[in-house]
Amino acid sequence: MMTFLPVVGIGGYAGFRVLEKTAPRQQSALERTPQIQRNIEYFRENIGKALTAEALVQDRRLLTVALGAFGLGEEIDKRAFIRKVLESSTEDSRSLVNRLSDNRYRSLAKAFAYGDGVGAVQVQLPTFVEDVIARYKTQEFERAVGEADPDFRLALTFKREIAEIAAGGKNDRVMWLQALGRLPVRRFLETALAMPKGVSQIDLDKQVELFQNRARQLFGEKSVAALAEPETLEKVIQRFFLFRQIEAGPSLTTPAGVALTLLQNNGLGGVGGANLLLSQA
Repeated sequence: MMTFLPVVGIGGYAGFRVLEKTAPRQQSALERTPQIQRNIEYFRENIGKALTAEALVQDRRLLTVALGAFGLGEEIDKRAFIRKVLESSTEDSRSLVNRLSDNRYRSLAKAFAYGDGVGAVQVQLPTFVEDVIARYKTQEFERAVGEADPDFRLALTFKREIAEIAAGGKNDRVMWLQALGRLPVRRFLETALAMPKGVSQIDLDKQVELFQNRARQLFGEKSVAALAEPETLEKVIQRFFLFRQIEAGPSLTTPAGVALTLLQNNGLGGVGGANLLLSQA
């Protein structure tokens, strides 16, 4: 049972900025809770024994940390599926893990490398173990925040993962594919960029083009790297929370409510009007 309750305060963009300022202290408090400490200690001491994917999925405590580190904690009861993912080769384009639309599974399989020959677990690399633990700590904090405010979790995850993608040094098309392949990042961008419903159902190359054009229209840049720049990143996050408030039916006292009222009074209701207002801000 998780005993840590993050302090998230008010919702929306203003509340998220407050959360960001207190996040380091709050995450440290989470890491000191007995449950997290026990999970980490158990993982350090026993992951070296999990020489196969089957061994890992059979140990629920090890699997808790492994899945949690990649934002997949909710999948812990799907052991047969997770085993297949872990045994898939990330180097074979036809393998299961490379056919999944959610790239979190590929990140998991690549890190443990059971399907790519001699896995990281088998050689017991200290850097591998500590990397998984560091990921687990971060993801557990984001998960705890999400229990209090799902939008805050999505924003935290987006901010972290868009930076990781941008730092990868790939060309822009590849970075967009990576962004759209990470489910939390995609969800965040679909809201922040006001993408039409059903966009995920069209051809992937067309999706990339649509997201690029939308980013360029709103921010003057189409690249993922530009979205990760501090000034642009804050604008993206601000837009996300504005549209989430509009979707939730904001009260007239919220900034989004005031914006929506202005739009309706000027005959500009809906997403299109919101975009116009933001572009003029």
